[in-house]
Amino acid sequence: LFDRIRNDKDLRNNTLVLICSDNGPEQGAGSAGPFRGHKTHLYEGGIRSSLIAWGPGIVTRTNAVDTTSVFSAIDLVPTLLDITATKHPQDTTFDGESLASVFTGDGQSRTAPIFFRRPPDRDSYYGVDDLPDLAMRQGKWKLLCEYNGSSPELYDLDSDRGETTDVAAQHPNVAQGMTSAVVDWHQSMPQDNGATYRLKPKKKGRSR
Repeated sequence: LFDRIRNDKDLRNNTLVLICSDNGPEQGAGSAGPFRGHKTHLYEGGIRSSLIAWGPGIVTRTNAVDTTSVFSAIDLVPTLLDITATKHPQDTTFDGESLASVFTGDGQSRTAPIFFRRPPDRDSYYGVDDLPDLAMRQGKWKLLCEYNGSSPELYDLDSDRGETTDVAAQHPNVAQGMTSAVVDWHQSMPQDNGATYRLKPKKKGRSR
């Protein structure tokens, strides 16, 4: 496929190939490197995903690794619309931002926060008895807390990408503001039954 694109002038100049990974490794089936946690966790090891962009006529830097840009999957649609010079639908408002320079290799980060909510059946997982329910990333700050905003944890990802040192006590205004924002977002979303998931009876499977 790559040779086919390289050897065709038209394809070479107007093709972008994106390779995306799933988020976080299962415990024992992969490594999150320097990041904390595994799949289903809201720590960086559970939510980060790899993204590879390749296109000889579009990506201006070759063999470059961007470790600083903050980009979410919800940014894909507006970004690809702009890269392909496609008009945005007038009746649609995107949660994502257009970050075309991430793909060209020049780097850029979204300015809006990213909100996360853990899978509703994973409050206790991989040996952790009480995992945070909500998380929020804004700039260098990462906050995690319970559904009601209790037990906030705050990390500076610029200096502590492994989320080893909770600095909520040192930055109470940041922690309080982000906690309010992520709880408000959670309450604005459709219910995922996180708090009552385990109380529901299991469906009986059909016998064959």
